[in-house]
Amino acid sequence: MTKTEPASRVTRPGDIFALVTATDPWSPAAVAGTAIASRWDADLTGCFIDPTLRKLAGGEAGDEPTVLGLLLEPRPDFADERAAFESFAHQSGVRNADWIVARAGVAATLRWLGARHDLAVLERDMVQASGLLDILGEAILGCRVPCLILPPQWRGEIRFERIVIGCNGSLEAIRAIHAALPFLKVAQQVVLVDGDLRDGDEGRPRFDPFVYLLRHGITPRPGYVRASSAMAGEILLKEVGNLGADLLVMGAYGRSRMRERVFGGATRRVLEEATVPVLMQH
Repeated sequence: MTKTEPASRVTRPGDIFALVTATDPWSPAAVAGTAIASRWDADLTGCFIDPTLRKLAGGEAGDEPTVLGLLLEPRPDFADERAAFESFAHQSGVRNADWIVARAGVAATLRWLGARHDLAVLERDMVQASGLLDILGEAILGCRVPCLILPPQWRGEIRFERIVIGCNGSLEAIRAIHAALPFLKVAQQVVLVDGDLRDGDEGRPRFDPFVYLLRHGITPRPGYVRASSAMAGEILLKEVGNLGADLLVMGAYGRSRMRERVFGGATRRVLEEATVPVLMQH
């Protein structure tokens, strides 16, 4: 259960952007982003990426608009889309909403928008399954913003009443927990799955996720796991099912091998199989 905190200590995502894949009807990222922005009184940016540009891997998209993006004709209904999105957001209780159309791939768009936003909302199936890791996964690892990833065909509500946290003592996990504080503070149940609590590893200060959450008024039910990274993903997904959780929080893990990004087993498993929204941070 959570404890009530003074208003001055309650954090919130002040600027949110959603990578929208459809406007009629609005795609899940638009709906979820609007719900979060309304609940936490945040500003919202809706961003549409042309389906052709969504096919580009991170290395192809680059930091600048792609040649393909420059050749694409501007969408003639841009003004109508902007007005429709602003109306949709305002009717849902969002005070400030903006609409933009990206001219670059997913990775570059996430990096640029992530520099001035606190949270990204995106749909896992905005890319084909064959490009899940090379395109969407690379984009998540390459940006520096927490990403709320919605499962395919998601039509649920943003409640975040039961949350599972996966923590292995890494920087990625710590960042993910910190980013999730606004959601954890309103949850009814929080389960902390601690996979590898390290005490001063390599001279680093100790981070105890249980104590950290307690200091923020959050009392999680702890669970302790000793397993390989490949098994960690399976364990987290099983815990999500046991709790009936509506959010999973974890770090996004990857390392570079000769310019090729290699994903950790848990990141890969969760990204491929999660059936609830996942908050990831690299």
